[in-house]
Amino acid sequence: MKHLLTTSLLMLFSILISCKNETKQTSEENSITESQTATALTTENMPFVWEGANVYFLLADRFKNGDPTNDKVLDRSKETGVLRGFEGGDIKGIIQKIEDGYFKELGINALWVNPLVEQIHDSVDEGTGNTYPFHGYWAKDWTSIDPNFGTYEDLRKLVEVAHQNGIRILMDVVINHTGPVTEKDPLWSDDWVRTGPQCSYKDYETAVKCTLVKNLPDVKTESNDEVKLPEALVTKWKEEGRLEAEMDELEIFFAKTGLRRSPKNYIIKWLTDYVRELGIDGYRVDTVKHVEEGVWSILAEQAKLAFTEWKKNNPNKVLDNNDFFVLGELYGYGIDGKRFYDFGDRKVDYYANGFDNLINFQFKYDAKRLDYEKLYSKYGSALQTGLIGKSVMNYISSHDDGDPFDKERKKTFESATKLLLTPGISQIYYGDETGRSLIIEGTEGDATLRSNMNWDDLETDDTKSLLLHWQKLGKFRKNHPSIGAGKHKMIQETPYIFSRKYSKNNSVDSVVIGLNQRKGTKTLKVNSIFKDGTVLTDTYSGMEATVKDGNITIKSDYEIVLLEAKK
Repeated sequence: MKHLLTTSLLMLFSILISCKNETKQTSEENSITESQTATALTTENMPFVWEGANVYFLLADRFKNGDPTNDKVLDRSKETGVLRGFEGGDIKGIIQKIEDGYFKELGINALWVNPLVEQIHDSVDEGTGNTYPFHGYWAKDWTSIDPNFGTYEDLRKLVEVAHQNGIRILMDVVINHTGPVTEKDPLWSDDWVRTGPQCSYKDYETAVKCTLVKNLPDVKTESNDEVKLPEALVTKWKEEGRLEAEMDELEIFFAKTGLRRSPKNYIIKWLTDYVRELGIDGYRVDTVKHVEEGVWSILAEQAKLAFTEWKKNNPNKVLDNNDFFVLGELYGYGIDGKRFYDFGDRKVDYYANGFDNLINFQFKYDAKRLDYEKLYSKYGSALQTGLIGKSVMNYISSHDDGDPFDKERKKTFESATKLLLTPGISQIYYGDETGRSLIIEGTEGDATLRSNMNWDDLETDDTKSLLLHWQKLGKFRKNHPSIGAGKHKMIQETPYIFSRKYSKNNSVDSVVIGLNQRKGTKTLKVNSIFKDGTVLTDTYSGMEATVKDGNITIKSDYEIVLLEAKK
Protein backbone atom coordinates (compact mmCIF):
# COMPACT_ATOMS: atom_id res chain seq x y z
CA MET A 1 0.00 0.00 0.00
CA LYS A 2 1.13 3.54 -0.68
CA HIS A 3 0.87 4.40 3.01
CA LEU A 4 3.78 2.13 3.99
CA LEU A 5 6.70 4.33 4.91
CA THR A 6 9.43 1.77 4.47
CA THR A 7 9.65 -1.80 3.36
CA SER A 8 10.98 -2.66 6.80
CA LEU A 9 7.37 -2.87 7.92
CA LEU A 10 7.11 -5.98 5.80
CA MET A 11 9.94 -7.93 7.44
CA LEU A 12 9.56 -11.63 8.07
CA PHE A 13 6.72 -12.24 10.55
CA SER A 14 7.69 -13.33 14.07
CA ILE A 15 5.54 -16.28 15.08
CA LEU A 16 4.86 -15.62 18.79
CA ILE A 17 2.33 -15.18 19.04
CA SER A 18 -25.55 -7.81 50.61
CA CYS A 19 -28.05 -7.48 52.70
CA LYS A 20 -28.61 -4.49 54.93
CA ASN A 21 -32.23 -3.83 55.80
CA GLU A 22 -31.92 -0.42 54.29
CA THR A 23 -30.45 0.61 50.99
CA LYS A 24 -28.55 3.69 50.03
CA GLN A 25 -27.86 5.54 46.80
CA THR A 26 -24.28 5.12 45.62
CA SER A 27 -22.39 8.28 44.81
CA GLU A 28 -21.77 9.38 41.27
CA GLU A 29 -18.06 9.17 42.03
CA ASN A 30 -18.38 5.39 42.55
CA SER A 31 -19.94 4.73 39.15
CA ILE A 32 -18.32 2.33 36.72
CA THR A 33 -15.62 3.84 34.57
CA GLU A 34 -14.52 2.85 31.10
CA SER A 35 -11.12 1.61 32.20
CA GLN A 36 -12.57 -0.93 34.65
CA THR A 37 -13.24 -4.56 33.88
CA ALA A 38 -14.69 -7.19 36.18
CA THR A 39 -13.11 -9.84 38.42
CA ALA A 40 -14.31 -11.69 41.50
CA LEU A 41 -12.53 -9.22 43.78
CA THR A 42 -12.20 -5.97 41.87
CA THR A 43 -13.04 -4.45 38.52
CA GLU A 44 -9.42 -3.72 37.71
CA ASN A 45 -7.86 -6.77 36.13
CA MET A 46 -10.35 -8.96 34.28
CA PRO A 47 -9.09 -9.43 30.72
CA PHE A 48 -11.25 -8.53 27.73
CA VAL A 49 -13.12 -11.62 26.48
CA TRP A 50 -14.27 -11.68 22.88
CA GLU A 51 -16.92 -14.31 23.71
CA GLY A 52 -18.66 -11.76 25.95
CA ALA A 53 -18.08 -8.65 23.85
CA ASN A 54 -20.61 -5.87 23.32
CA VAL A 55 -20.22 -4.93 19.65
CA TYR A 56 -21.64 -1.87 17.89
CA PHE A 57 -22.17 -2.16 14.13
CA LEU A 58 -22.57 0.97 12.04
CA LEU A 59 -22.54 2.12 8.45
CA ALA A 60 -20.06 5.00 8.33
CA ASP A 61 -22.03 6.91 5.71
CA ARG A 62 -25.22 6.85 7.79
CA PHE A 63 -23.81 7.45 11.29
CA LYS A 64 -22.35 10.95 11.59
CA ASN A 65 -20.93 13.54 9.23
CA GLY A 66 -17.63 14.69 10.73
CA ASP A 67 -16.18 16.26 7.59
CA PRO A 68 -18.55 17.93 5.09
CA THR A 69 -15.65 18.55 2.69
CA ASN A 70 -15.70 14.90 1.58
CA ASP A 71 -19.45 14.72 0.96
CA LYS A 72 -19.19 15.24 -2.80
CA VAL A 73 -16.30 13.44 -4.43
CA LEU A 74 -15.59 11.30 -7.51
CA ASP A 75 -18.49 12.97 -9.33
CA ARG A 76 -21.00 10.69 -7.60
CA SER A 77 -23.76 13.10 -8.51
CA LYS A 78 -26.46 11.08 -10.27
CA GLU A 79 -29.96 11.07 -8.83
CA THR A 80 -30.54 7.94 -6.76
CA GLY A 81 -33.35 6.01 -5.18
CA VAL A 82 -34.34 7.05 -1.65
CA LEU A 83 -31.37 6.48 0.71
CA ARG A 84 -29.30 4.94 -2.08
CA GLY A 85 -26.65 7.61 -2.40
CA PHE A 86 -23.92 8.90 -0.12
CA GLU A 87 -25.39 10.82 2.83
CA GLY A 88 -22.18 12.34 4.24
CA GLY A 89 -21.27 10.15 7.20
CA ASP A 90 -17.58 9.37 7.52
CA ILE A 91 -14.69 8.11 9.65
CA LYS A 92 -14.22 11.47 11.34
CA GLY A 93 -17.83 11.33 12.51
CA ILE A 94 -17.18 7.99 14.21
CA ILE A 95 -14.07 9.39 15.88
CA GLN A 96 -16.08 12.32 17.21
CA LYS A 97 -18.62 10.02 18.85
CA ILE A 98 -15.87 7.95 20.46
CA GLU A 99 -14.29 11.11 21.83
CA ASP A 100 -17.72 12.36 22.99
CA GLY A 101 -18.04 9.19 25.11
CA TYR A 102 -21.11 7.89 23.27
CA PHE A 103 -19.78 4.35 22.99
CA LYS A 104 -18.33 4.41 26.51
CA GLU A 105 -21.76 5.20 27.97
CA LEU A 106 -23.27 2.40 25.90
CA GLY A 107 -20.74 -0.13 27.20
CA ILE A 108 -19.27 -0.84 23.78
CA ASN A 109 -15.91 -2.61 23.71
CA ALA A 110 -15.76 -3.49 20.03
CA LEU A 111 -16.77 -1.49 16.97
CA TRP A 112 -17.66 -3.09 13.64
CA VAL A 113 -17.65 -0.69 10.71
CA ASN A 114 -18.73 -1.53 7.16
CA PRO A 115 -15.98 -1.94 4.54
CA LEU A 116 -14.12 1.34 4.03
CA VAL A 117 -11.92 0.43 1.06
CA GLU A 118 -12.30 2.33 -2.19
CA GLN A 119 -15.59 1.56 -3.91
CA ILE A 120 -16.62 1.62 -7.55
CA HIS A 121 -16.91 5.20 -8.76
CA ASP A 122 -20.16 4.92 -10.67
CA SER A 123 -23.68 3.90 -9.66
CA VAL A 124 -25.77 0.83 -10.47
CA ASP A 125 -29.52 0.27 -10.70
CA GLU A 126 -30.39 -3.24 -9.49
CA GLY A 127 -34.11 -2.62 -9.83
CA THR A 128 -34.43 -0.69 -6.59
CA GLY A 129 -33.28 2.69 -7.85
CA ASN A 130 -29.95 4.10 -8.85
CA THR A 131 -27.44 3.15 -6.12
CA TYR A 132 -23.96 4.30 -5.14
CA PRO A 133 -21.77 2.04 -2.97
CA PHE A 134 -22.33 3.91 0.32
CA HIS A 135 -22.52 0.52 2.06
CA GLY A 136 -18.95 -0.42 1.23
CA TYR A 137 -19.47 -3.88 -0.26
CA TRP A 138 -18.58 -2.98 -3.87
CA ALA A 139 -14.79 -2.84 -3.81
CA LYS A 140 -12.78 -1.29 -6.62
CA ASP A 141 -9.37 -1.07 -4.92
CA TRP A 142 -8.62 -2.90 -1.65
CA THR A 143 -5.42 -0.91 -1.11
CA SER A 144 -6.98 2.52 -0.51
CA ILE A 145 -9.79 4.12 1.51
CA ASP A 146 -12.83 5.50 -0.28
CA PRO A 147 -12.70 9.32 -0.23
CA ASN A 148 -16.37 9.57 0.73
CA PHE A 149 -15.45 7.80 3.98
CA GLY A 150 -12.21 9.70 4.53
CA THR A 151 -8.51 8.96 4.27
CA TYR A 152 -6.07 6.32 5.37
CA GLU A 153 -4.85 8.67 8.09
CA ASP A 154 -8.46 9.05 9.27
CA LEU A 155 -8.63 5.28 9.61
CA ARG A 156 -5.33 5.23 11.50
CA LYS A 157 -6.69 7.82 13.93
CA LEU A 158 -9.94 5.87 14.31
CA VAL A 159 -8.05 2.77 15.42
CA GLU A 160 -5.81 4.75 17.77
CA VAL A 161 -8.67 6.70 19.39
CA ALA A 162 -10.76 3.54 19.71
CA HIS A 163 -7.88 1.71 21.39
CA GLN A 164 -7.28 4.63 23.74
CA ASN A 165 -10.90 4.22 24.84
CA GLY A 166 -10.74 0.45 25.27
CA ILE A 167 -12.60 -0.28 22.04
CA ARG A 168 -11.44 -2.92 19.54
CA ILE A 169 -11.99 -2.46 15.80
CA LEU A 170 -13.59 -5.12 13.62
CA MET A 171 -12.82 -4.46 9.95
CA ASP A 172 -15.48 -5.67 7.52
CA VAL A 173 -13.78 -7.55 4.67
CA VAL A 174 -14.90 -8.95 1.33
CA ILE A 175 -13.03 -11.48 -0.79
CA ASN A 176 -15.92 -13.09 -2.67
CA HIS A 177 -16.54 -10.38 -5.25
CA THR A 178 -15.47 -7.08 -6.74
CA GLY A 179 -17.90 -4.21 -7.24
CA PRO A 180 -20.30 -4.19 -10.20
CA VAL A 181 -19.09 -3.29 -13.67
CA THR A 182 -19.86 0.21 -14.92
CA GLU A 183 -18.51 2.61 -17.54
CA LYS A 184 -16.08 3.94 -14.92
CA ASP A 185 -15.32 0.54 -13.37
CA PRO A 186 -14.06 -2.02 -15.89
CA LEU A 187 -14.49 -5.76 -15.57
CA TRP A 188 -11.38 -7.55 -14.32
CA SER A 189 -9.88 -10.25 -16.52
CA ASP A 190 -11.47 -13.69 -16.68
CA ASP A 191 -8.58 -15.32 -14.82
CA TRP A 192 -9.64 -13.18 -11.84
CA VAL A 193 -13.46 -13.22 -11.95
CA ARG A 194 -16.50 -14.99 -13.39
CA THR A 195 -19.70 -13.25 -14.44
CA GLY A 196 -21.93 -16.34 -14.30
CA PRO A 197 -23.77 -18.51 -13.55
CA GLN A 198 -25.85 -16.81 -10.87
CA CYS A 199 -26.09 -18.76 -7.60
CA SER A 200 -29.11 -21.07 -7.26
CA TYR A 201 -28.21 -22.46 -3.79
CA LYS A 202 -29.23 -26.00 -4.61
CA ASP A 203 -26.03 -27.40 -3.12
CA TYR A 204 -22.45 -26.47 -2.23
CA GLU A 205 -21.29 -25.94 -5.80
CA THR A 206 -24.19 -23.66 -6.74
CA ALA A 207 -23.56 -21.47 -3.68
CA VAL A 208 -19.82 -21.04 -4.21
CA LYS A 209 -18.78 -21.00 -7.86
CA CYS A 210 -21.35 -18.44 -8.97
CA THR A 211 -22.33 -14.79 -8.76
CA LEU A 212 -24.57 -13.63 -5.92
CA VAL A 213 -26.54 -11.32 -8.19
CA LYS A 214 -26.33 -10.14 -11.78
CA ASN A 215 -23.38 -7.88 -12.52
CA LEU A 216 -21.44 -8.70 -9.35
CA PRO A 217 -18.26 -10.38 -10.61
CA ASP A 218 -17.32 -13.40 -8.50
CA VAL A 219 -13.63 -13.69 -7.62
CA LYS A 220 -12.21 -17.09 -8.57
CA THR A 221 -11.18 -17.87 -5.01
CA GLU A 222 -10.86 -21.57 -5.84
CA SER A 223 -8.04 -20.91 -8.26
CA ASN A 224 -4.42 -21.52 -7.32
CA ASP A 225 -3.17 -20.33 -10.70
CA GLU A 226 -0.79 -17.41 -10.66
CA VAL A 227 -2.30 -14.36 -12.33
CA LYS A 228 -1.16 -10.89 -13.25
CA LEU A 229 -2.72 -7.83 -11.70
CA PRO A 230 -5.89 -6.55 -13.42
CA GLU A 231 -4.96 -3.98 -16.03
CA ALA A 232 -7.46 -1.49 -14.62
CA LEU A 233 -5.73 -1.65 -11.24
CA VAL A 234 -2.28 -1.24 -12.75
CA THR A 235 -3.47 1.79 -14.71
CA LYS A 236 -5.05 3.30 -11.63
CA TRP A 237 -1.93 2.88 -9.49
CA LYS A 238 0.22 4.32 -12.26
CA GLU A 239 -1.98 7.41 -12.49
CA GLU A 240 -1.79 7.78 -8.71
CA GLY A 241 2.00 7.51 -8.76
CA ARG A 242 2.29 4.42 -6.59
CA LEU A 243 2.59 1.52 -9.00
CA GLU A 244 6.24 0.81 -8.22
CA ALA A 245 5.70 0.86 -4.45
CA GLU A 246 2.73 -1.47 -4.69
CA MET A 247 4.61 -3.90 -6.92
CA ASP A 248 7.58 -3.94 -4.54
CA GLU A 249 5.31 -4.74 -1.61
CA LEU A 250 3.75 -7.61 -3.51
CA GLU A 251 7.17 -9.04 -4.28
CA ILE A 252 8.09 -8.98 -0.60
CA PHE A 253 4.77 -10.46 0.57
CA PHE A 254 4.78 -13.40 -1.79
CA ALA A 255 8.46 -14.10 -1.16
CA LYS A 256 8.00 -14.06 2.63
CA THR A 257 4.79 -16.09 2.75
CA GLY A 258 5.47 -18.56 -0.04
CA LEU A 259 1.91 -18.08 -1.23
CA ARG A 260 1.10 -18.24 -4.92
CA ARG A 261 -0.02 -15.13 -6.78
CA SER A 262 -3.61 -16.32 -7.06
CA PRO A 263 -6.60 -13.95 -6.91
CA LYS A 264 -7.45 -14.78 -3.28
CA ASN A 265 -3.89 -14.31 -2.09
CA TYR A 266 -3.56 -10.86 -3.63
CA ILE A 267 -6.69 -9.77 -1.75
CA ILE A 268 -5.47 -11.44 1.45
CA LYS A 269 -2.25 -9.44 1.18
CA TRP A 270 -4.16 -6.19 0.76
CA LEU A 271 -6.50 -6.92 3.67
CA THR A 272 -3.82 -8.01 6.11
CA ASP A 273 -1.83 -4.84 5.42
CA TYR A 274 -4.41 -2.95 7.50
CA VAL A 275 -3.77 -5.30 10.42
CA ARG A 276 0.00 -5.13 10.11
CA GLU A 277 0.09 -1.36 9.75
CA LEU A 278 -2.78 -0.19 11.98
CA GLY A 279 -3.41 -2.90 14.56
CA ILE A 280 -6.93 -3.78 13.43
CA ASP A 281 -8.18 -6.25 16.09
CA GLY A 282 -10.39 -8.51 14.01
CA TYR A 283 -12.34 -9.11 10.83
CA ARG A 284 -16.03 -9.41 10.17
CA VAL A 285 -15.93 -11.57 7.05
CA ASP A 286 -18.63 -11.05 4.43
CA THR A 287 -20.33 -13.79 2.33
CA VAL A 288 -18.58 -16.69 4.07
CA LYS A 289 -20.49 -19.56 2.51
CA HIS A 290 -19.85 -18.26 -1.01
CA VAL A 291 -16.11 -18.89 -0.75
CA GLU A 292 -14.29 -22.20 -0.37
CA GLU A 293 -13.76 -22.71 3.36
CA GLY A 294 -10.02 -23.27 2.98
CA VAL A 295 -9.62 -19.68 1.82
CA TRP A 296 -10.73 -18.46 5.23
CA SER A 297 -8.08 -20.55 6.94
CA ILE A 298 -5.42 -18.78 4.88
CA LEU A 299 -6.90 -15.36 5.59
CA ALA A 300 -7.08 -16.07 9.34
CA GLU A 301 -3.52 -17.39 9.45
CA GLN A 302 -2.08 -14.41 7.63
CA ALA A 303 -4.12 -11.94 9.72
CA LYS A 304 -2.93 -13.54 12.97
CA LEU A 305 0.67 -13.27 11.77
CA ALA A 306 0.13 -9.64 10.80
CA PHE A 307 -1.44 -8.89 14.21
CA THR A 308 1.51 -10.49 15.98
CA GLU A 309 3.88 -8.38 13.93
CA TRP A 310 1.96 -5.20 14.76
CA LYS A 311 2.05 -6.03 18.47
CA LYS A 312 5.80 -6.64 18.31
CA ASN A 313 6.36 -3.30 16.59
CA ASN A 314 3.94 -1.38 18.84
CA PRO A 315 4.36 -2.79 22.38
CA ASN A 316 3.05 0.37 24.03
CA LYS A 317 -0.20 0.23 22.07
CA VAL A 318 -1.15 -3.40 22.75
CA LEU A 319 -4.50 -3.70 24.55
CA ASP A 320 -4.36 -7.34 25.62
CA ASN A 321 -3.06 -10.81 24.84
CA ASN A 322 -5.95 -11.85 22.63
CA ASP A 323 -5.23 -13.28 19.21
CA PHE A 324 -6.65 -11.69 16.10
CA PHE A 325 -10.42 -12.30 16.07
CA VAL A 326 -12.35 -13.62 13.07
CA LEU A 327 -16.14 -13.30 12.84
CA GLY A 328 -18.07 -14.75 9.93
CA GLU A 329 -21.26 -13.79 8.15
CA LEU A 330 -22.43 -17.27 7.16
CA TYR A 331 -25.88 -16.31 5.90
CA GLY A 332 -28.55 -18.61 7.33
CA TYR A 333 -26.36 -20.10 10.05
CA GLY A 334 -28.10 -20.63 13.41
CA ILE A 335 -26.90 -21.76 16.79
CA ASP A 336 -28.90 -24.98 16.48
CA GLY A 337 -26.43 -26.04 13.79
CA LYS A 338 -23.66 -25.98 16.39
CA ARG A 339 -20.39 -26.12 14.44
CA PHE A 340 -21.87 -26.96 11.06
CA TYR A 341 -23.65 -25.35 8.13
CA ASP A 342 -25.63 -27.69 5.88
CA PHE A 343 -25.59 -27.03 2.13
CA GLY A 344 -27.85 -30.01 1.49
CA ASP A 345 -25.18 -32.15 -0.07
CA ARG A 346 -22.40 -31.21 2.33
CA LYS A 347 -21.94 -30.03 5.92
CA VAL A 348 -19.06 -27.67 6.59
CA ASP A 349 -17.45 -26.79 9.93
CA TYR A 350 -16.41 -23.17 9.41
CA TYR A 351 -15.18 -22.94 12.99
CA ALA A 352 -12.45 -25.36 11.92
CA ASN A 353 -11.55 -23.04 9.05
CA GLY A 354 -10.34 -19.93 10.81
CA PHE A 355 -13.50 -18.60 12.48
CA ASP A 356 -13.82 -17.78 16.17
CA ASN A 357 -17.44 -16.72 15.90
CA LEU A 358 -20.35 -16.79 13.45
CA ILE A 359 -23.26 -14.37 13.22
CA ASN A 360 -26.36 -16.12 14.56
CA PHE A 361 -29.24 -15.50 12.16
CA GLN A 362 -31.50 -17.57 14.42
CA PHE A 363 -31.50 -15.29 17.46
CA LYS A 364 -34.37 -13.06 16.36
CA TYR A 365 -36.66 -16.07 16.01
CA ASP A 366 -35.64 -17.50 19.38
CA ALA A 367 -36.12 -14.10 20.99
CA LYS A 368 -39.65 -13.89 19.59
CA ARG A 369 -40.84 -17.30 20.77
CA LEU A 370 -38.91 -17.89 24.00
CA ASP A 371 -39.25 -16.22 27.39
CA TYR A 372 -36.15 -14.97 29.18
CA GLU A 373 -35.24 -18.20 30.96
CA LYS A 374 -35.82 -20.48 28.00
CA LEU A 375 -33.78 -18.13 25.80
CA TYR A 376 -30.90 -17.68 28.21
CA SER A 377 -30.68 -21.33 29.24
CA LYS A 378 -30.80 -22.52 25.63
CA TYR A 379 -27.92 -20.29 24.61
CA GLY A 380 -25.97 -20.93 27.78
CA SER A 381 -26.21 -24.67 27.24
CA ALA A 382 -25.29 -24.52 23.55
CA LEU A 383 -22.20 -22.40 24.13
CA GLN A 384 -21.00 -24.55 27.04
CA THR A 385 -21.33 -27.83 25.11
CA GLY A 386 -21.16 -28.04 21.32
CA LEU A 387 -19.49 -24.66 20.90
CA ILE A 388 -16.93 -24.70 23.70
CA GLY A 389 -14.10 -22.29 22.89
CA LYS A 390 -16.18 -20.63 20.18
CA SER A 391 -19.24 -18.38 20.24
CA VAL A 392 -22.02 -16.77 18.21
CA MET A 393 -22.99 -13.14 17.64
CA ASN A 394 -26.63 -12.30 18.34
CA TYR A 395 -28.52 -9.35 16.84
CA ILE A 396 -32.05 -7.94 16.69
CA SER A 397 -31.60 -5.90 13.51
CA SER A 398 -28.98 -5.42 10.82
CA HIS A 399 -28.26 -3.77 7.50
CA ASP A 400 -29.60 -6.59 5.33
CA ASP A 401 -32.18 -8.45 7.43
CA GLY A 402 -35.64 -7.43 6.23
CA ASP A 403 -37.35 -9.36 9.04
CA PRO A 404 -35.75 -8.07 12.26
CA PHE A 405 -36.91 -8.91 15.79
CA ASP A 406 -38.86 -5.65 16.18
CA LYS A 407 -39.28 -3.96 12.81
CA GLU A 408 -41.91 -1.50 14.08
CA ARG A 409 -39.82 -0.64 17.16
CA LYS A 410 -42.65 -1.55 19.58
CA LYS A 411 -40.49 -3.74 21.83
CA THR A 412 -37.40 -1.60 22.18
CA PHE A 413 -36.85 -2.20 25.92
CA GLU A 414 -37.40 -5.94 25.56
CA SER A 415 -35.00 -5.92 22.63
CA ALA A 416 -32.23 -4.60 24.84
CA THR A 417 -32.96 -6.96 27.74
CA LYS A 418 -32.98 -10.03 25.53
CA LEU A 419 -30.03 -9.09 23.35
CA LEU A 420 -27.67 -7.76 26.00
CA LEU A 421 -28.31 -10.48 28.59
CA THR A 422 -28.22 -13.51 26.29
CA PRO A 423 -25.03 -15.61 26.33
CA GLY A 424 -22.83 -14.99 23.31
CA ILE A 425 -21.64 -11.77 21.70
CA SER A 426 -24.20 -8.97 21.44
CA GLN A 427 -24.33 -6.85 18.28
CA ILE A 428 -26.08 -3.51 18.53
CA TYR A 429 -26.93 -2.13 15.08
CA TYR A 430 -26.72 1.64 15.06
CA GLY A 431 -30.03 3.09 16.22
CA ASP A 432 -31.27 -0.01 18.07
CA GLU A 433 -30.54 1.96 21.23
CA THR A 434 -32.43 5.05 20.05
CA GLY A 435 -35.36 3.41 18.28
CA ARG A 436 -34.22 4.54 14.81
CA SER A 437 -37.04 3.70 12.43
CA LEU A 438 -36.62 0.65 10.20
CA ILE A 439 -39.57 1.64 8.02
CA ILE A 440 -38.71 4.61 5.80
CA GLU A 441 -41.29 5.85 3.30
CA GLY A 442 -40.20 5.73 -0.32
CA THR A 443 -37.37 3.26 0.10
CA GLU A 444 -36.92 0.08 -1.89
CA GLY A 445 -35.36 -3.08 -0.48
CA ASP A 446 -32.76 -2.92 2.25
CA ALA A 447 -32.42 0.88 2.02
CA THR A 448 -35.18 1.10 4.64
CA LEU A 449 -32.81 -0.54 7.14
CA ARG A 450 -30.04 1.96 6.41
CA SER A 451 -31.44 5.38 7.30
CA ASN A 452 -29.39 8.13 8.90
CA MET A 453 -28.75 7.86 12.62
CA ASN A 454 -31.57 9.64 14.49
CA TRP A 455 -29.46 11.94 16.64
CA ASP A 456 -32.22 14.57 16.84
CA ASP A 457 -34.48 12.09 18.65
CA LEU A 458 -32.14 12.21 21.63
CA GLU A 459 -33.82 15.51 22.49
CA THR A 460 -37.03 13.64 23.38
CA ASP A 461 -37.72 12.13 26.81
CA ASP A 462 -38.84 8.78 25.37
CA THR A 463 -35.61 8.30 23.45
CA LYS A 464 -33.51 9.41 26.41
CA SER A 465 -35.26 6.84 28.60
CA LEU A 466 -34.72 4.08 26.03
CA LEU A 467 -31.07 4.96 25.56
CA LEU A 468 -30.52 4.94 29.33
CA HIS A 469 -31.89 1.37 29.49
CA TRP A 470 -29.48 0.24 26.77
CA GLN A 471 -26.63 2.07 28.50
CA LYS A 472 -27.22 0.44 31.88
CA LEU A 473 -27.41 -3.04 30.42
CA GLY A 474 -24.53 -2.38 28.03
CA LYS A 475 -22.11 -1.16 30.69
CA PHE A 476 -23.04 -4.07 32.95
CA ARG A 477 -22.29 -6.49 30.11
CA LYS A 478 -19.02 -4.78 29.26
CA ASN A 479 -17.83 -4.91 32.85
CA HIS A 480 -18.81 -8.55 33.32
CA PRO A 481 -17.61 -11.18 30.83
CA SER A 482 -19.80 -13.64 32.71
CA ILE A 483 -22.84 -12.16 30.92
CA GLY A 484 -21.80 -13.32 27.47
CA ALA A 485 -19.20 -15.98 28.22
CA GLY A 486 -20.21 -17.40 31.61
CA LYS A 487 -22.35 -20.30 32.78
CA HIS A 488 -26.05 -19.52 33.16
CA LYS A 489 -28.11 -20.84 36.09
CA MET A 490 -31.66 -20.04 37.10
CA ILE A 491 -31.97 -19.28 40.82
CA GLN A 492 -35.71 -18.63 40.96
CA GLU A 493 -38.47 -18.86 38.38
CA THR A 494 -40.91 -16.28 39.80
CA PRO A 495 -39.97 -13.53 40.16
CA TYR A 496 -37.17 -14.43 37.80
CA ILE A 497 -33.61 -14.51 39.19
CA PHE A 498 -30.52 -16.03 37.56
CA SER A 499 -26.76 -16.00 37.87
CA ARG A 500 -23.84 -16.03 35.48
CA LYS A 501 -20.36 -17.18 36.42
CA TYR A 502 -17.19 -16.99 34.34
CA SER A 503 -13.94 -18.69 35.30
CA LYS A 504 -10.91 -18.97 33.06
CA ASN A 505 -7.17 -18.48 33.41
CA ASN A 506 -7.44 -17.52 37.09
CA SER A 507 -10.07 -14.87 36.32
CA VAL A 508 -13.44 -15.27 38.03
CA ASP A 509 -16.50 -13.07 37.48
CA SER A 510 -19.99 -13.60 38.93
CA VAL A 511 -23.25 -11.65 38.83
CA VAL A 512 -26.88 -12.10 39.84
CA ILE A 513 -29.70 -10.60 37.77
CA GLY A 514 -33.38 -10.20 38.52
CA LEU A 515 -36.03 -9.53 35.86
CA ASN A 516 -39.78 -8.98 36.17
CA GLN A 517 -39.28 -7.93 39.78
CA ARG A 518 -41.80 -5.92 41.76
CA LYS A 519 -41.31 -2.19 41.92
CA GLY A 520 -40.36 -0.89 45.34
CA THR A 521 -38.81 -3.23 47.91
CA LYS A 522 -37.73 -6.65 46.64
CA THR A 523 -35.67 -9.45 48.15
CA LEU A 524 -33.46 -11.64 45.96
CA LYS A 525 -31.79 -14.91 46.87
CA VAL A 526 -28.08 -14.64 46.07
CA ASN A 527 -26.30 -17.14 48.35
CA SER A 528 -25.24 -19.39 45.45
CA ILE A 529 -22.97 -16.58 44.26
CA PHE A 530 -22.39 -14.08 47.08
CA LYS A 531 -21.59 -14.81 50.74
CA ASP A 532 -23.21 -13.14 53.73
CA GLY A 533 -21.57 -9.83 54.47
CA THR A 534 -20.78 -9.07 50.83
CA VAL A 535 -21.72 -5.54 49.82
CA LEU A 536 -23.51 -5.58 46.48
CA THR A 537 -24.38 -2.80 44.05
CA ASP A 538 -27.48 -2.85 41.87
CA THR A 539 -26.02 -1.04 38.90
CA TYR A 540 -29.45 -0.52 37.32
CA SER A 541 -30.78 1.64 40.19
CA GLY A 542 -27.49 2.69 41.73
CA MET A 543 -28.53 1.24 45.12
CA GLU A 544 -26.34 -0.91 47.34
CA ALA A 545 -26.94 -3.31 50.23
CA THR A 546 -25.31 -6.19 52.13
CA VAL A 547 -26.02 -9.89 51.80
CA LYS A 548 -27.73 -11.23 54.93
CA ASP A 549 -29.06 -14.78 55.44
CA GLY A 550 -28.30 -15.47 51.78
CA ASN A 551 -30.54 -12.68 50.52
CA ILE A 552 -30.33 -9.07 49.50
CA THR A 553 -33.06 -6.46 49.73
CA ILE A 554 -33.18 -3.62 47.25
CA LYS A 555 -35.66 -0.76 47.12
CA SER A 556 -35.99 0.80 43.69
CA ASP A 557 -38.59 1.88 41.17
CA TYR A 558 -37.35 -0.62 38.59
CA GLU A 559 -38.27 -4.18 37.67
CA ILE A 560 -34.65 -5.00 36.83
CA VAL A 561 -31.83 -5.67 39.30
CA LEU A 562 -28.21 -6.02 38.14
CA LEU A 563 -26.09 -7.18 41.08
CA GLU A 564 -22.33 -7.11 41.31
CA ALA A 565 -19.89 -7.10 44.22
CA LYS A 566 -19.16 -3.52 45.25
CA LYS A 567 -15.85 -2.24 44.00
